[in-house]
Amino acid sequence: MSGGARRVLEAWRLGVVRYGDALGLQERLVTDRRAGRVPDLVLSLQHPPTYTLGKRRTDHNLLLPEADLRALGADIHRTERGGDVTFHGPRQAVLYPILSLRAIGLGARRYVEGLESAMIEVAALYGVQARPGAAGETGVWVGDRKIGAIGVRISSGFTCHGLAFNIDPDLGFFEHIVPCGIADKEVTSLRREAAVELPPDEVIHDQLVQSLARTFCFSDVDFKDESECADMVCLAADKQS
Repeated sequence: MSGGARRVLEAWRLGVVRYGDALGLQERLVTDRRAGRVPDLVLSLQHPPTYTLGKRRTDHNLLLPEADLRALGADIHRTERGGDVTFHGPRQAVLYPILSLRAIGLGARRYVEGLESAMIEVAALYGVQARPGAAGETGVWVGDRKIGAIGVRISSGFTCHGLAFNIDPDLGFFEHIVPCGIADKEVTSLRREAAVELPPDEVIHDQLVQSLARTFCFSDVDFKDESECADMVCLAADKQS
């Protein structure tokens, strides 16, 4: 990180947010961050059941027709993030950092490594030894089982999209895709791997945010609850409708 000034990461606790609404909110916030109207911040949330594909449009990694996936109660979204197909759902912690990489002195590779590091650090709090993906493996793994996914978009040095860390989602939804385009590998969760009782999901969300802030050398985190962010979320939802 460049400079010695005290930097605070703003963290928005948004609860459960529809994927399309979160996408619109990110687009608005990236525009505002680029213009200096908002500080570096991270959205902390969960999604209803949703399958997303990255900009490579690897539809062949959907193992069921889209109509069948929707019949399961899941939405499907195509995005401009990196990465392949993945699943988002309840009890999965999703962080979408809206950052100026120039302001914190990072390149794209170091940024992605920081996202991996945050998930590995939080897994370790519960006795789970996670690792970055090996060659050809994106995200974070426990042995040969994937516990965290990463898919980012960086435009002119500003970030959106981010990470998804499996606390205790319904892993059955992953059976209908080739997660992140990597065949013959399992998906796991913190609940499945940890030998200790887990705290409420909200605690783990906050631990991920705090780990991310430390990794990127922020001095502190300013948490904002859903009610404090309601106006911005509604504005983004109106743009999507």
